[in-house]
Order: sequence, then structure tokens, then C-alpha cells
Amino acid sequence: MLVSAPTVILTDSVNDPEAELWFAEPAGFTSLPLDGLLPEPGSPAADTLRTAVAPFLDAAPNEMVRQQFISHFASGQQLLWALREVGTVHCSIGLHRDDVDEAGMNSGQPLLSLFTLSWRDTAVAPRGVTAARALAVNEGRTHIEYLELPCGPATFSESVCTPSADSGLPQLSLLQVHAHLPHPDCKRLVVLTLSTTAVARREQYRAVLQQIAETVSFDDPLVPGTSEAR
Repeated sequence: MLVSAPTVILTDSVNDPEAELWFAEPAGFTSLPLDGLLPEPGSPAADTLRTAVAPFLDAAPNEMVRQQFISHFASGQQLLWALREVGTVHCSIGLHRDDVDEAGMNSGQPLLSLFTLSWRDTAVAPRGVTAARALAVNEGRTHIEYLELPCGPATFSESVCTPSADSGLPQLSLLQVHAHLPHPDCKRLVVLTLSTTAVARREQYRAVLQQIAETVSFDDPLVPGTSEAR
């Protein structure tokens, strides 16, 4: 999963007047439209989603497959609602080919991951202190690093967990790589998390998350003369 020289593609969100930060994702990540997938009932957005999903339902070979699709889609919406409730404002699905060659055993299998960006309110404090405190309340974190990024101080860490036996989820270890970046207002921070079951590729995913974090800006990067407040 080698990271090549980036090609930057600007989306419409870069000109969002209410944007509070800007960042770039490497190739292989597809953003999920949270607002479109989680519309208010009876809203125009709900009608748009219904229209978008209709071809998939119409293509189902029978009613059983149709109901399975509806069930899986609803489960996905529940997951997205849970993420939004804890402050998640952006998430993307990553799909990459495993191109790490280990003694000629490279299988080239696809690797899946989930990238999320969430906001957390914090007690007012200097940004470096906030970055350090973010790890103090999270036990079990490993590979802890403190870095000075273009946007300011940041702490990186990772954890591995396994779903409980009664959760109904596959019993696969889940690697989560985290980055905590305090906002210049010193009242909140943004949390970047990259999750994957490809635990053996932790080094590569660690590099991917750091690459994303290094692009984060709390000032509009398209406005000449802007700079991060430290």
C-alpha cells in the first residue's frame, strides 16, 4: 500500500462559507455524504435518497434480496447516526490493494478502512496541553507520538480492540489509529481516526493518517496570506 505523490482534487466543500477546517485525503478514499444518507423524514433530501436507492431495489431478483438490502442499508444508517451523535462530521471508506511485498508472499488482496473526522469540546488550555490531555483520558493507547504539524501541535496513538462475543459482529481485531489536533480557539479539538481490520498493515495506515493530518488547516488555504494561529 505505497503512498505515491498526491494529486489534489478540490471538491465543492472547499468553498463552504461555514467550513471550520480543510484537509486532503489520499487516493483510494471515497467520502460518504452524511447529510444525503441521513435526511430528515419528509424532507426533499429524503425524497432524493429514495429516488437514488430505487434502482437498486428494482434490480433485486426477489423480495428476500430486496428486504436484505433494506436491512443492510438501515444498519449502515444506524452506524452513521451513532458516529454523528459523537461529533463526527466526515467519514470516508478507503479501498487499497495490498502491495506490500513480504518475501514474495504479496497476495494483492483489497484492504478496507474507515476514516472519520470528529469534533470534541475541551477545557480551555494551551494547544499543546490539550493535545497531551487527549491521550490521558484514553487508556490502552500505544505508539504515542507528539508532533508539530503545519496546523499546530498534535498527538498520535493507536489501539486494537475485538468485538465482544455477544455483539453479533465478526470476531476480528480492529486497528484504530488516532490523531488529536487542537483548534486555535483552545476550546476544542478535531479527532482523526483511521480504522481497519488489516492489523498487520499498521505501519502503512499510521503513515496514511499522518499524511492526512499534515494537510489539515484551520485557515482557508486558498486565501493568500493565511497562516495558522499558534
